[in-house]
Amino acid sequence: MNIYLSEDSHRIVKTYLINQGHRLCEIRKCGVVYDAIASHADIFLCKIGQELMVAKEQYPMIKEALSRESMPFTLCRDSLGSRYPDNIKYNAVQLGSYFIHNTAFTASDLMKKVEQTGLKVIPVKQGYTKCSLVVVDEQSVITSDEGLARSLEKNKIDTLLISHGHVELPGFPYGFLGGASGRVGNEIIFHGDLSRHPDFERIKIFIEKRSLSVTYFKDFPLKDIGSVITGGTL
Repeated sequence: MNIYLSEDSHRIVKTYLINQGHRLCEIRKCGVVYDAIASHADIFLCKIGQELMVAKEQYPMIKEALSRESMPFTLCRDSLGSRYPDNIKYNAVQLGSYFIHNTAFTASDLMKKVEQTGLKVIPVKQGYTKCSLVVVDEQSVITSDEGLARSLEKNKIDTLLISHGHVELPGFPYGFLGGASGRVGNEIIFHGDLSRHPDFERIKIFIEKRSLSVTYFKDFPLKDIGSVITGGTL
């Protein structure tokens, strides 16, 4: 499977994914958004169905990987800006038949794809939507954002509300657990030591109840790297 993740991801995580047989495509800084999120995959990519929506600013850095990608992709026209809300245009989530984002700022090509796909839109205030959500399966998420949790629960989405913080993001008081995670096959991978999180047991039980495994790395603290996003199979 092709995996898109930050060039700043820990080498232990990269090695683990490679040893599992995956091919990595590292997202590189391109001088568009502020440094703390400048190599975050969820700033430049959004997966809708079996298609990748790609921000044009990142495309030159990953075009070779995309040329080998079995999953189709769309090169989007909207320009990203350095600060919020101009940097959140692709930081959205498809969850089963739902599309979740602050739709006032969604990239036009991304929204067009959502409409073509027939997804039900759940508009939320949290612009860093993907960062804020650990996507467990098509009906289940984990978040520390209370407003986001309320919006999802109204739509019958199983939501585990956890504590704020406990995830590093350089230059900020804390990052998001969604940005420190990603689903790869039947495992939810966390970038760092999930066992240090105060809600570790609740998180682990929530995931394992859905017949998925939890993978984390005790060698370093949880760090927001802008999610782990999967592409097509090799």
